Amino acid sequence: MAAAALGCGGGWRRAWRRGLGGPLPVPVPIAVLVPVPTRCPPRVVARNAGGGAVPAGKSGLAPWVPVVGLEIHAQISSNSKLFSGSQVQFAAPPNSLVSFFDASLPGTLPVLNRRCVEAAVMTGLALNCSINKKSLFDRKHYFYADLPAGYQITQQRVPIAVNGSLSYSLCIDNKMSQMVTKTVRIKQIQLEQDSGKSLHDDSRSQTLVDLNRAGVGLMEVVMEPDMCCGEEAAAAVRELQLILQTLGSSQAIMAEGQLRVDANVSVHHPGEPYGVRTEVKNINSIRFLAKAIDYEIQRQIEELENGGTILNETRAFDSKLGCTVPMRDKEGMQDYRFMPEPNLPPLILYDTKSLPANVNHQQVVNIDWIHERLPDLPSAKRAKLVELYGILPEHSFTLVNEDGLTEFFENVVKQTQMKPKKVIGWILNDLLSYLKQHSCTVKESPISSVLLADLLNLLEKKEISASAAKQVFEELWKGEGKTPLEIVKEKQLQLLEDREELEQICQAVIDEHKKEVMAIKAGNQKVVNKLIGLVQRATQGRSNPVLVKQILEKKLSE
Repeated sequence: MAAAALGCGGGWRRAWRRGLGGPLPVPVPIAVLVPVPTRCPPRVVARNAGGGAVPAGKSGLAPWVPVVGLEIHAQISSNSKLFSGSQVQFAAPPNSLVSFFDASLPGTLPVLNRRCVEAAVMTGLALNCSINKKSLFDRKHYFYADLPAGYQITQQRVPIAVNGSLSYSLCIDNKMSQMVTKTVRIKQIQLEQDSGKSLHDDSRSQTLVDLNRAGVGLMEVVMEPDMCCGEEAAAAVRELQLILQTLGSSQAIMAEGQLRVDANVSVHHPGEPYGVRTEVKNINSIRFLAKAIDYEIQRQIEELENGGTILNETRAFDSKLGCTVPMRDKEGMQDYRFMPEPNLPPLILYDTKSLPANVNHQQVVNIDWIHERLPDLPSAKRAKLVELYGILPEHSFTLVNEDGLTEFFENVVKQTQMKPKKVIGWILNDLLSYLKQHSCTVKESPISSVLLADLLNLLEKKEISASAAKQVFEELWKGEGKTPLEIVKEKQLQLLEDREELEQICQAVIDEHKKEVMAIKAGNQKVVNKLIGLVQRATQGRSNPVLVKQILEKKLSE
């Protein structure tokens, strides 16, 4: 009997600065050897009763308990960097946004960006953290080509926010109707600099360094090891992403490297100490995060069950191979030699009670002022949608989780006479399926909220049938600039109102389907639906199904 792992139960301005300008020339290429990972064998991941990804063991001696903790680096949404006046811009030409401080030229000093501090405080409050009124900056020393100073300015000793929590929800057995809410503790949130970017040229065996990203402000959100599978981790990160985007503290676009996740994974038997952990670095996709964690859990279980040991190492997830591969061994890593940052004083924040009199409000950060201006968080938005429109809780999750879908839904509701409970069906079943089928975002949809509202008004006024409305929707998706009414007239999809003509069509259907008629008269009333469908087909979706049913039942009873 295989030993099972105990899995999860769910399926998943301005700144205080004066920047020194002047971009640097492209640095001299640095030759490196890039190891090519060997192909990894496929691993099977079982499913527990709750639908969560759970690795299966071999020995049958005892279940394994997976433990997952996350470190998430979110790029702060700011026009300039954390300690310099350099602009922040994605995909700018290499080394075009580098100040003297970013390049670590002698004599340059850091000047803290007020916007980054406010973003960190805002995020900490949204995650139920305690905000430290006094936090400190430290130097974390390590050598890498894209870190010109040889150290990173971070907050190791006293970070800006501590002791928070994040609640997230995930499905059981992939059923939206069965959702469970879980909570992960937030150990701390700290401000720190990002490093530059190394661009590896394998064909020339060299690496080029782009310092545009060097010094960009980051918030590192450290989560306690309260999760047990990839699905839980993915759900937690998605909820955090929504919170950051709602606050505006980070755009959190993973494809642009604005949200990067390091996953710490270990396994142990119940009642035993935590096992040796591995760290899977720089995962930039929620889907890949779930896959990487589940693979790593399975790999560790198989290694231990086969008599091996787990190394305390850093690994990377190869999305093409679907496995994690070693990067470096942590056992032999040098100490980071943390020390206080001598060029930055302690960061002092205030609340209303501690705010000095006659102070210039532009020169201080007021925690209470920020707290009062927090927007509704995703959880509050979902609750309001359920209360205001009477939709199901699982529908509110879909609306909020899809970028721009809540606004689209509310705009349609405002402009149509159809009830919200019916509108949500068109949004989730039709619009969303078309968007996913064509890999489009809500903003890229060729069908605007105005056009969909016009279409639903025609349906609600019974000017067209439901099947005709589907045809109009399909035509609207082509984006030819026609209105729903124009398409209805052009395709002659108006509801057939001539009862006499409709009776003739119903009689023709009855005459051509004797077998079905006999089944109905024998007591199988479900077959009536087939006849209704045949009438709908004969009228090209222009007939009213309710009226058709009445006519058919009358004729069949004669």
